Amino acid sequence: MTTRKSDWLFRLYLYVFLAYLLLPLIVMGGAAFNDSRFPSVFPWVGFTGHWFVELWNDTRLLNSFKNTLLVALAVVAISVPIGTAAAILINSITGSLRSALYGVMVAPILTPGAVIGISTLLFWNKLSVSPGLHLAVLGQVSYIAAFVMLLVLARLQSFDRSLEEAALDLGASHAMVMRRILMPHLYPALGAGAVIAFFQSIENFNITLFTRGPYDTMTVYVFSKVRSGITPTINALAVILIVVTLAGALAVELRRRQAERKAAAPVV
Repeated sequence: MTTRKSDWLFRLYLYVFLAYLLLPLIVMGGAAFNDSRFPSVFPWVGFTGHWFVELWNDTRLLNSFKNTLLVALAVVAISVPIGTAAAILINSITGSLRSALYGVMVAPILTPGAVIGISTLLFWNKLSVSPGLHLAVLGQVSYIAAFVMLLVLARLQSFDRSLEEAALDLGASHAMVMRRILMPHLYPALGAGAVIAFFQSIENFNITLFTRGPYDTMTVYVFSKVRSGITPTINALAVILIVVTLAGALAVELRRRQAERKAAAPVV
């Protein structure tokens, strides 16, 4: 009886949790196809693809989306090496120095984004560096690199240091050990860190708002549209992003299952 009650409560919680996650996305996606000037599914005026056409013709929105992608790719390119190097360094030292370095790297995660954005702007302004997308990249890297570091550091906990020592004893250089032994072990964490850095950059608002200069990113553009009057073109863009994300996740899952089937296949 107790088991049945627990199963029922678990299923109820699961359904409520999924509804909490998915219903807002469904409503938001439905608004992209509603022939209403206001982004809503109630009342339903009629089915239309007009907002996707208007999205294509919205030059400012497309430019802001392009800027967002460029910033996100730059953040990934910088955050992953910095976070990985910090994780390897922290993992190789002990004592109070390790704790101090770990605290310095983690501190930006606990700092409000507005503080990081203003600090980045003031610091580089002292060096006569004007605001722009480059400052947005540097400001985001200052805290996103910490996420990469935490992922890589967690992966390093399962690394067998004896493999490294054995390779050095057999004549391998430190560069070869890094390339042939350590990095292959870190690839899953590096991939996860790159994905997290990419999406953290895309959704960033506070830092970008203070450092972007005259350029728009998607979050800043949406914020400006909310103040002046938002249209369902934003919903149309969200639908496209969701479809692309789901397609990417599906492709990764299919590839993973294919790899598992190959590994499980008997060797002839």
